[in-house]
Amino acid sequence: MRPKLLVFGTLFPLVMALDVVTKRWALEALDGRPSEMLGGLMPLTLAFNKGAAFGMRIGDDSRWFFIPVTIVALVLLGILYRQAHERDFLRIVSISLVVSGAVGNLYDRVRWSRGVVDFLGPVDLGFWHFPIFNVADIAITCGAILLAISFWIEEQQERARAVAAPTSAAAESAAGALEGTALEQPVEREGGAD
Repeated sequence: MRPKLLVFGTLFPLVMALDVVTKRWALEALDGRPSEMLGGLMPLTLAFNKGAAFGMRIGDDSRWFFIPVTIVALVLLGILYRQAHERDFLRIVSISLVVSGAVGNLYDRVRWSRGVVDFLGPVDLGFWHFPIFNVADIAITCGAILLAISFWIEEQQERARAVAAPTSAAAESAAGALEGTALEQPVEREGGAD
């Protein structure tokens, strides 16, 4: 199996299964009963997000905006995936995570009008309450950060190649010039004039 397909084929079902199972658990265990884990560091609160990340909404039923936007984003991610080099694992992992999370949240938007099931948080950071999120949101966020790092690395590599290219071209030009002058040198013969 190709490495690219192996990475996606492993991460996608793993994230999807984890997202579906945890959302189902949250619907059953947290309905009207907030809880906590990690000794109170992570509150667990059932919420339904009809908007995008951090509750951003457009109108009363913004799912009809976010469903097509998500589909367009998935198409673009599919193009990036196809263009990714077979062994560019950072790019492939990042795309796989974002796609998995996006499909997980898209499933909630399509199946009902209640919104995306969120249950982790809100986390009190002291200066701000981090909004309630879910496993799909974690995958999207981690994947987006890794994708940004992947693009940054690619840009650095292209800059290094661009700097090396003129130096390499100058070296080849100098070598060619030296070779040309060696051919143009008069050859002295022994034995005098004819």
